[in-house]
Amino acid sequence: MKCKFASITISVLPAFFLALVPGVPVAAQEGSPKPIVISPTYHDASPPLRDMVAAAPAEAPSGQHIIPLRPMPPLPGSGAAPEEDPVLQTLTLPLVGTINGLNFDGVSANGFAPPDTNGSVGTTQFVQITNVEYAVYDKSSGTLLLGPALIHTIWTGFGGDCETSGDGGDPIVVFDKAAQRWVVSQLSGSYNSWCMAVSQTSDATGSYFRYAFSSGGNLDDYPKLGVWPDAYYRSTNTFSGGFVGANACAFDRALMLTGGAANEICFQQNSSVASLLPSDLDGSTAPPSGEPNLFIELLSTSSLGLFKFHVDFTTPANSTFTGPTTISVASYSEACGGGTCIPQSGTTQQLDSLGDRLMFRNAYRNLNGTEYLVVAHSVTAGTSVGARWYQITNPNGTPTVAQQGTFAPDSTYRWMGSIAMDQAGDIALGYSASSSSIHPAIRYTGRVPSDPSGMMESEDSIIEGTGSQTSGLSRWGDYSSMGIDPVDDCTFWYTTEYIPTNGTFNWHTRIGSFKFNGCGGPPTPDFSLSASPFSQTVVQGKSTTYTVTVTPLNGYNKTVTLSVSSGCPTGATCTLNPTSSSPPSYPPSTLTVQTTSSTPGGTYAITIKGTDGTLTHTTSVSLTVVVPDFSISSNPTSTSIKRGGTAKYTETLKSVNTFSGSVMLSATGCPPSSTCSFSPNPVSVPSGGSATSTFSVATKSTTPTGTYTMTLTGTSGSLKHSVTVQLRVTKH
Repeated sequence: MKCKFASITISVLPAFFLALVPGVPVAAQEGSPKPIVISPTYHDASPPLRDMVAAAPAEAPSGQHIIPLRPMPPLPGSGAAPEEDPVLQTLTLPLVGTINGLNFDGVSANGFAPPDTNGSVGTTQFVQITNVEYAVYDKSSGTLLLGPALIHTIWTGFGGDCETSGDGGDPIVVFDKAAQRWVVSQLSGSYNSWCMAVSQTSDATGSYFRYAFSSGGNLDDYPKLGVWPDAYYRSTNTFSGGFVGANACAFDRALMLTGGAANEICFQQNSSVASLLPSDLDGSTAPPSGEPNLFIELLSTSSLGLFKFHVDFTTPANSTFTGPTTISVASYSEACGGGTCIPQSGTTQQLDSLGDRLMFRNAYRNLNGTEYLVVAHSVTAGTSVGARWYQITNPNGTPTVAQQGTFAPDSTYRWMGSIAMDQAGDIALGYSASSSSIHPAIRYTGRVPSDPSGMMESEDSIIEGTGSQTSGLSRWGDYSSMGIDPVDDCTFWYTTEYIPTNGTFNWHTRIGSFKFNGCGGPPTPDFSLSASPFSQTVVQGKSTTYTVTVTPLNGYNKTVTLSVSSGCPTGATCTLNPTSSSPPSYPPSTLTVQTTSSTPGGTYAITIKGTDGTLTHTTSVSLTVVVPDFSISSNPTSTSIKRGGTAKYTETLKSVNTFSGSVMLSATGCPPSSTCSFSPNPVSVPSGGSATSTFSVATKSTTPTGTYTMTLTGTSGSLKHSVTVQLRVTKH
């Protein structure tokens, strides 16, 4: 069922409320000191995506579209003369010690540039997304399972901008490893809505919970997503005419996992804050309970800025966005001065560096109790451009750069990188590489913990390009993505673009996987937790059940203790039977939710937790409590009689949510010199059924002529509903 809500609910200073109303200038805005709460304009549950794609008419983007680069304010220090990079790697290490896996082509050119290539790996699938298209692949073979298809196919039948205005670009797909769900986001083609979809299972070709949020008349550019235990976090660069500032937002993950009416809570920053990246969780060990999401930015040419986003969806006013904490790094000069200078073989056309911002992702890992962030960007390296990377420890305490380096082993330009870390502490960095003597290539480097600090091993190639981008098109990539396989927590998956032959708007993408030799050994025993159905509806005072299932992985054979950690409605009891699941059969547990007459109506996200020592996994279900009620309607709603006559209306009282009981009827607004009555009155309404009463208005010869509006009200205890009817009294 599709639901519609008020488009924007805001809790913020009055001046900022005005700044978000379309047509009201925001130039004077100085950032939001209070959280902005935005409700979805629409949300629903979709049919299976595979069915929507199969039913969609053949459609392809028309023409050639260059997506403009919206520049950021210069970084403090960016105008200084270039200095020698103090962490430029000069030591040459052996070839990166990885085992290569799959290496295959992904989505190809579709009329848009740049492609904004990114992807994510799930339990059995790899999903790739580019500007206006996406595809689903079998991660064991690279076999195409779905697509390439236009992204807005996901919103077929949804209505609003997300379905009707096409694809606005800047798409992102991430895999929620703990919940085993896909999260897809993009701008609508009109730029008026932010579109999000969360898969209902680990199958990216199945059904999704879909959402649209109003942009408030602003352009939310260059968005990035991060998965965190309490929310899905997003960063954008807000434009309204000019650059307003970065916007940091959190979406209610628990409700999105169950299709509930999930709010968005945002903190709009001023123009001194740009291109934030939210932290994105890798691995099976969550951050400490209650830890805020960790947003990071380039603060200056010698520092990073770290912000902490604590969200409270129950009491939004308690949400905070604090920072920045300054993290000093080795000084650098932005690649190409933040602009265009990347050379290519066989053409004078140069490519954009996007050296003015950090590259997607801000990868977080909790490794044996030590927390890490790894991020990367592009910097000037002598006469070329290199990949600068950082490993940050204790980000929620006193953040420290554990190691950093600039990888530029020769005169080739390396840019548009993405970085991640596996369960063994190995780090992999993928990027594009080009020079005046080679076409743009896709390469990667990496390191293991025993390597010298700040040093990467010699690079390997995923594919060497055989063409360069020509004809006045400088836009390249915008971002790429390096991710970690959630099953073995060792295999890296990297995707970005290359050019097969000299030309324009003929880009291809490549997907490659690899793992370090020493990572993993035997897969780590673990378990997953799931519950079905995803949602249930129960009448106030009644009960309903869910089935909770523990699935052992990689030879896991321990007992999992089950509990309801949050979300049980007021006045209800949530009981698990049994309260644990044990080998060898791991029998399912039944979650019973018993409501009472005091349980408020509404939708609740109930979280179930499975625990075994340090291993903890959660899953969520949605419960909608409906209150027994009745409705009242009239037939006709308007009639005309001569004075002295009698008008009759049939009032129908219908049971809603199994209501049964006696309803007393009353009327106001009857004409003067008339008699109004109901027969019968009161009316007995059966559960699940309906009953009628005749409403009569007997006029007299002295009743004044005219049109009268009467309100008919039905009352049963605290329940009261009304309907209005009209009567026109004439002389003849």
